[in-house]
Amino acid sequence: MDETDNRLIGLLRKDGRATLSVLAADLGVTRATVRARLDRLQTSGQIAGFTVLTRADVTPQPVRGLMMLAIEGRGAERIARVLKTKPAITAVHFTNGKWDLIAEIGTGDLPDFDRVLREIRLIDGVLNSETSLLLSTV
Repeated sequence: MDETDNRLIGLLRKDGRATLSVLAADLGVTRATVRARLDRLQTSGQIAGFTVLTRADVTPQPVRGLMMLAIEGRGAERIARVLKTKPAITAVHFTNGKWDLIAEIGTGDLPDFDRVLREIRLIDGVLNSETSLLLSTV
């Protein structure tokens, strides 16, 4: 791969739907050159495929998780109200079984995520919790 190949891949990372004409103009080469380079990069495996980024992929809250909460006595309603006031909490769900509530959490980074978890654990009436980070969505 040379500098032109690297620039071509960079342009495709920004806009995977860019036309050959746009790519050629940005690179200062002909459409035939772009087509030949794309074919060569795909055949050699340098480009393994093309994909789409969804809104969830570029969310301002890239660190997301689910926190399951066990609540003391009948305090679930009160704690749900407290949770809904926190900006990092995107949703609160009542559930059955081992856990009383599930809080969906979204933050910009892991230290902020950890801070939110600590704040929730300190709420009076929260007995126990278990948190799962959301690694990917299919």
